[in-house]
Amino acid sequence: MTDNQIVDSSFTSVINAPIGKINIPEWCFTLPESEYRGCSPAHIAAGFTTAPDGRRMSINVEIIGGSLMVQHYVETLGDKDHLILDSDSDVFTPTGRTSIHVTWELSVREVGAGKCEFTNRVRSYATDEMMMFLARQGIPFDQFRAQRQPASIAHNQGETPLFAASIERAALKNDR
Repeated sequence: MTDNQIVDSSFTSVINAPIGKINIPEWCFTLPESEYRGCSPAHIAAGFTTAPDGRRMSINVEIIGGSLMVQHYVETLGDKDHLILDSDSDVFTPTGRTSIHVTWELSVREVGAGKCEFTNRVRSYATDEMMMFLARQGIPFDQFRAQRQPASIAHNQGETPLFAASIERAALKNDR
């Protein structure tokens, strides 16, 4: 863990679909808001657009640990079986607004005929802005990290099987 890393959380779940039918970037960048909201009670809204440089971007709004987050996930790797997104996210806390850097990584690997293992990994890092925000309030970073980790980890753990089910539905939608 780096000095400014808050969390590195990874969970897996099974997808009952052939790997050739799974396209994580397509799923992510066409995910209906109702489907996103169904993957966690903390999810509020989702949409997609492009970053100023033309790369695809997923906009997610959720509440984690009592703080409203607006995430601007820009695609940095977009293979059918592996998607990496980076976001300098806005965080709205009871004591003000700051930012956090989040790397969201989704991947699948085949584990048998018609079966894949989905991995949902989230890593977050305090930005310089966040470090100053905490310092102005007299909050030691280690204390903040210790308090933030359980909420972030629980959120990831809860949404992983629901994301897997959503990706499975998307992969199999033409089979119905």
